[in-house]
Amino acid sequence: MVQRVCFVTIGATAAFDQLLKAVLTPDFLQALQALNYTTLSLQYGKNGAKILEDREASANSSSYGIEITGFDFNRKGLGQEMWCCKAGEERAEGVVISHAGSGSILDALRIEVPLIVVPNSSLLHNHQVQLAEELARQGYVVHGRLDDLAVALTESETLRKKRQVWPPDNHGVDPSGRGLAGVMDEEMGFYD
Repeated sequence: MVQRVCFVTIGATAAFDQLLKAVLTPDFLQALQALNYTTLSLQYGKNGAKILEDREASANSSSYGIEITGFDFNRKGLGQEMWCCKAGEERAEGVVISHAGSGSILDALRIEVPLIVVPNSSLLHNHQVQLAEELARQGYVVHGRLDDLAVALTESETLRKKRQVWPPDNHGVDPSGRGLAGVMDEEMGFYD
């Protein structure tokens, strides 16, 4: 059987338990099954083990044939887990679902697999929605929403066929004269 991995990361600094709960719903697990995913791997942070245990203990805990695994944190980073979503021998290309933190987004974009970015709306001075919207507008990611991740998973199949390559092809010149901030604005497509 060919393995197909959906890797979910909630990040290291802010809890995003809502994302964990959303990917453990029957609707999402059925969507994974329908798209021939075999594994749901979760980087669940400090509270996630309890969420996973509670789900497994509930009377209605069907995994729809999906192997569900998880871990709290990896000090070496998440590169190895993200690479498991790349196609290879005995493995079909999967998807990464990430909170909308810029570090995780950049790591996943470099792997070149479809990426669903889900903003954590509970954060103070939340910039994650704008980042997810802009990257989706430019064709790099799917902007996922907690209340409808099954739809985002289907949209990632469309993105797989037409996604943009990261980093964007540019000349490396900072036209703004603003240093790193100007380069980042250009990379993100923010123009004055």
